[in-house]
Amino acid sequence: MSTFDAGREARRESLAGAIAAIDDELAEANRARETALVSCRRVIRAAGSAIRAIHRLDADAAGALADGAETALREAQRMLSPFPAVGHAGFLHDAEKEYTEARAVAALVADGPVPTPSELGVAASAWMRGAAEAASELRRHLLDRLREGDVERGESLLAAMDEVYDALVVVDYPDALTNGLRRTLDALRAVLERSRVTTTVLQTRLQRAIEGLPPRA
Repeated sequence: MSTFDAGREARRESLAGAIAAIDDELAEANRARETALVSCRRVIRAAGSAIRAIHRLDADAAGALADGAETALREAQRMLSPFPAVGHAGFLHDAEKEYTEARAVAALVADGPVPTPSELGVAASAWMRGAAEAASELRRHLLDRLREGDVERGESLLAAMDEVYDALVVVDYPDALTNGLRRTLDALRAVLERSRVTTTVLQTRLQRAIEGLPPRA
């Protein structure tokens, strides 16, 4: 075999070996991705169901569903840990965000502190967006309490929403670092403004009812 042919053969073997190794790695990453995707979908479904249970005032069901979401999330995180590029594709972030939202809504409704990113085992950007969306979700709980005539509770929930917004609005970094936190906060601000108006209107109606005055046209 000539030196030229030997060089070509060595090159072919080198390329084939590199491709084979890459193929093995990609196949493993793809298997992890497929498994993690299923787990992340379970997280999102369970977290959404947990929030609905909170609004129904079914704390036991909400806790069990949130625990199920956490189990699925840990599975997804474990599967993607060896493949950070796949983990940053977006679906894990969404699952962590939804899980954070479920836990944060439960904490806010219970008048407790919002669990930190380290306590929940989620990325900071997912935690920030989840906390902001939890504050927006609190509007439904606020309206339910106002419909029941519990204005004081409604004001307490509105204050909690304000606290979350005030804490997060100081984070001023590009969306590439915060995964769109600014847009989420813009949505929360709009929810807060609507909630303030609603609370004021219902307070006025209640006061007039107490005073025996007819409602304003």
